[in-house]
Amino acid sequence: MGLKVEDVEAYYGSEKVLSSIDFTAGHGELLGVIGPNGSGKTTLLRTLSRILSPRRGTILLDGHLIDELSEREFACRFALVPQETAVNFEFSALDIVLMGRNPHQGRWELESQRDMEIARRCMELTNCWHLAERRITELSGGERQLVIIARALTQEPEVLLLDEPTSHLDINYQIEIMELLKRLTRQEGLIVIAVIHDLNLAAHYCDRLILLHRGRVVTIGTPEQVLTPNNIKRTFGVDVIVGRHAVTNHSYVSPAPPVHHHSTGGTAAAADTATPNTASKPTVHLICGGGTGAPLMHRLMEEGYRVTAGAVNLLDTDCEVAQLLDIPVVTEAPFSPIADKTLHALLAMLQSADAIVVCNMPVGYGNLRNLEAANRASELGKPVLLFNGIEERDFTGGEATKRVRALKNRGAIPVNDIEEVIDKLGSILD
Repeated sequence: MGLKVEDVEAYYGSEKVLSSIDFTAGHGELLGVIGPNGSGKTTLLRTLSRILSPRRGTILLDGHLIDELSEREFACRFALVPQETAVNFEFSALDIVLMGRNPHQGRWELESQRDMEIARRCMELTNCWHLAERRITELSGGERQLVIIARALTQEPEVLLLDEPTSHLDINYQIEIMELLKRLTRQEGLIVIAVIHDLNLAAHYCDRLILLHRGRVVTIGTPEQVLTPNNIKRTFGVDVIVGRHAVTNHSYVSPAPPVHHHSTGGTAAAADTATPNTASKPTVHLICGGGTGAPLMHRLMEEGYRVTAGAVNLLDTDCEVAQLLDIPVVTEAPFSPIADKTLHALLAMLQSADAIVVCNMPVGYGNLRNLEAANRASELGKPVLLFNGIEERDFTGGEATKRVRALKNRGAIPVNDIEEVIDKLGSILD
């Protein structure tokens, strides 16, 4: 049946910090809790761990109210790993882990052989058995965190609560801990609820996410359902790009480049306050494909240029990035050659551009007409920047090379990298 939270409200004094919290978490599920600072994430864990009593609502585990459990029963079913665990005494790592057996022991009972076996198993699970005899005060932050998680596991809980378990850790420990949590849900059937600061770690490892904001649940669902640009903008107040990793198929979140608003006139005073990047800049069109234009799109937008792109096939990496960045793009059907209608749309877009950049893209018969369009724009006097090396990616039996040479004969400016593009554009257009 798992954990069920129904209409929970919690207060610090007279201030309400959680409102109408409803969610479930099943056995074998890793549930991530995300949200900006002050949204109630830690308070939610404090409420689930009975450190803070809700004024309203119920929390049930397998149909039983957790408020009705004795302290010992509760400690045998719930374990908490807080953000910070201060240990100032010279205990060994094994001593710390064995403290997790306290709920299972009598008042004056010493550790049994079974307690030792459970402690060892939990330290092996968390890959810290080799630290058993080391003093806790001598361990690194990542090693200490593994020991504290092992201590929580020796309680043999059904629900494991963790408050930012990877905070301030190197990436190797972040991955190790998240892999461990995922393994615990799948192999041990634990309910794991973790507050996670890193949205990309949350997207990669969590089965579902709860997004909190101002003490309320904004949305609950899979990482793909929760981590949308709109949800993140509403709660964190920042613009992001959300995409899918080509290998893992997991969502990823990255900051969107700043969108500079170009001047459309106004008073002289307003013009005087404009910074170089926010002043009106020309439009640069990218002829690209196969991911060759994506880094340049981002960089040009950072510099304040308006950007257009195409023609590219739908599902092409450059098409996806252009759409994520809200860049106007001429598209063709997947795996289809550029049709007459698409070519006309491309030529119309080139007419509006102030400069054209032909990226170092592979050229086949399907996208050969992009070079035809670049030549026609060059005939009209449009400045063209041409990446070196396209001839080496000619899969048309030399037709692409002929068009590249024609561009060079018309004065196309050769470039080798992104920064050279920025430099040349600055000389030509600014």
